[in-house]
Amino acid sequence: MAEEVERKPVLEMVQADGMDGNCVTFVLHDEDHTLGNSLRYMIMKNPEVEFCGYSITHPSESKINFRIQTRGGILAVEPFRRGLTELVDVCQHVLNKFEASVKEYKAQREAEMD
Repeated sequence: MAEEVERKPVLEMVQADGMDGNCVTFVLHDEDHTLGNSLRYMIMKNPEVEFCGYSITHPSESKINFRIQTRGGILAVEPFRRGLTELVDVCQHVLNKFEASVKEYKAQREAEMD
């Protein structure tokens, strides 16, 4: 029989004892600086975020410790979700512009060939 492969979670949430939900460390598995730095940038634009930073635990491990601390009583999960959503929106916008430029370039090339 085939052995079942244990799937590790993509995202974990670590919260210090005695802390409310405004200071949380998220552990993102199978990610690196590409996501970490861009997500940190998107989250730091939120004025309710007091601190946002990330670290790569070790070069041989592909996981990020991503810490968010908020002010004003909002939970750290809220700016995390918002940052992810905004980052997806920015990536989609860049992709749309790129595809439109490629289409325009191909149309110009075809027009030159005729």
